[in-house]
Amino acid sequence: MAARIRKGDRVVVIAGSDKGKRGEVRQVMPKLNRAVVEGVGIAVKHQKPSGMGQQGGLIRQERAIDLSNLMLIDPKSDQPTRVAFRILENGTKVRVVRKTGAVIES
Repeated sequence: MAARIRKGDRVVVIAGSDKGKRGEVRQVMPKLNRAVVEGVGIAVKHQKPSGMGQQGGLIRQERAIDLSNLMLIDPKSDQPTRVAFRILENGTKVRVVRKTGAVIES
């Protein structure tokens, strides 16, 4: 299955506690159907010092979000958009904005 959301894409969260937040996709996990988005889904982890000179404390980490809760942002209009696929004349498969039909550069 082709990926509608890829690493480096700008997305907006459409559901959950972080609804409305925008960020760049850092990592996509297709088998788990999840993605890590910069600045979204932050969880606090309590960590003990693990060695001499190592400092413990609270660590903030970005956690994975389900892909169904993310929507790609159209680079031209800066609005959330649905994604379709189209095969060009030269045989390459590209992502396309549903509303305008513009090709999304990867």
